[in-house]
Amino acid sequence: MKVKDIFDLAIECGVRNDLRGEQKVKSNLNRIREKYQKLSDDEKEKFDKEKLENPYTDSVIHYDNDEDIKTVLAGIDIDSAELMIAKQMGDVDLVIAHHPVGKGLANLSDVMNLQTEVMAGYGVPINVAQGLLKLRISEVSRGVNAANHYKTVDTAKNLKINFINVHTPADNMVASFLKKEIEDKNFQYISEIMEVLNKIPEYTEAIKRGYGPTLFSGSEDNYVGKVAITEVTGGTEGSEKMYEKLAQAGIGTIIGMHMSEKHKEAAEQNHINAIIAGHISSDSLGMNLFLDELEKRGVKVKTCSGLVRVTRGGVLV
Repeated sequence: MKVKDIFDLAIECGVRNDLRGEQKVKSNLNRIREKYQKLSDDEKEKFDKEKLENPYTDSVIHYDNDEDIKTVLAGIDIDSAELMIAKQMGDVDLVIAHHPVGKGLANLSDVMNLQTEVMAGYGVPINVAQGLLKLRISEVSRGVNAANHYKTVDTAKNLKINFINVHTPADNMVASFLKKEIEDKNFQYISEIMEVLNKIPEYTEAIKRGYGPTLFSGSEDNYVGKVAITEVTGGTEGSEKMYEKLAQAGIGTIIGMHMSEKHKEAAEQNHINAIIAGHISSDSLGMNLFLDELEKRGVKVKTCSGLVRVTRGGVLV
């Protein structure tokens, strides 16, 4: 496989597991293409044309020397240190980060619109969801503005190491996985969900390491009510004001990766059970689901930077 083949596979997996459905993702892309065609020549020149084909612009090919890829080194956060390790290993053809860097980090706020449509799918009026997310998207955009976005990308280019990051596609795979394991089941009590989460290998390992699934809001004796996978994909945390609207839409429990204090307080105030599966462990789960697809195609996988490699058959040493 080439770097582009691997990246295209990641996008394909992301679309296939998008909670909005494949048709909605394709419809949104078509709308962007239609708007692009109406731009002036000058505007078209400045437009990021990757957005015409890639619905998840927080995921990017950062460097590609067009070589065949036989072995990848994958990690949650990739910096210059991990790239130097890859160079030292000698047999790594591609480094795959989960969290975005470079243009992917600059575009992080772009993918947050996904949350608007996911919330609408759970019964929140889409105009309300959009209004709440607009403020949060603007906040995130400003928050990443000052970052040294291309520091790690420049290291990859100087070392001539192929480098990509796969963020929202992997997060979509986590969301889809948890939807099947939890949301689609008729659980009565929160304790039943916690039991299921704790048995998922990535979360089992996280428990051993001290950062397993945690109940941030509610009690294990609480009724579950309607479950929503709202805190897993879509760039980063949305607006804390969404919990009021989710409660009004009949949601009793949300599943997330991580949660700030102000989000926790808002969930408590609206009597929503908030189960935080874990950030890095959930990121590992999403990356593992993607890396399994690579291994099926004959690519050898090595890991670093906090990624606990698990195939759906068990833990790899």
